[in-house]
Amino acid sequence: MSTQTELKGKTKTYDMAYIGICTVLIIICSWISIPTVIPFTLQTFAVFLAVILLGGKRGSIAVLIYILLGAIGLPVFSGFKGGLGSLLGTTGGYIIGFIFSALFMWLMEKLLGRKLWVQAVSMVIGLLICYAVGTVWFMVVYTRNTGAVGLAAVLGWCVTPFIIPDVIKMAAALGLGNLLRGRLFKALGN
Repeated sequence: MSTQTELKGKTKTYDMAYIGICTVLIIICSWISIPTVIPFTLQTFAVFLAVILLGGKRGSIAVLIYILLGAIGLPVFSGFKGGLGSLLGTTGGYIIGFIFSALFMWLMEKLLGRKLWVQAVSMVIGLLICYAVGTVWFMVVYTRNTGAVGLAAVLGWCVTPFIIPDVIKMAAALGLGNLLRGRLFKALGN
């Protein structure tokens, strides 16, 4: 009986450690800005990597903790920003969209397992969900603060320039996540 209790305690400790590490990874990747014509961060890469590496439940928890840390004011978002103002601003919906992406990936994992094709499809749909949440949010906040804006304009500002970098980040997260997960579980004897 005590061996089973010890095993559960050890598993919870590993879970908390991995969730914490992936939360920190998301934070660090949010701070890394790739200087192109339109700069982008590695935030999306880290969100997808967390879910691929840890699985839907633990990965979603890591993403949620990241968002909550930012909401309480810690400078975890891109540009070392934090606070409710960052989440309630025009681009805050894209950050909130990360949790919906992670939850969708978790749902796909529950329904169809962790096969490579399931992960790839869930990442693509998860990214589309993030884009949708963020775009609607942007339009609402922008209209309230500045004036009406069309969908085509918002997509041109906030989505289209990021599609190719996001596809590259998804492919990298898929490959690296599965490689690391295999090695991680092999090292732990699972």
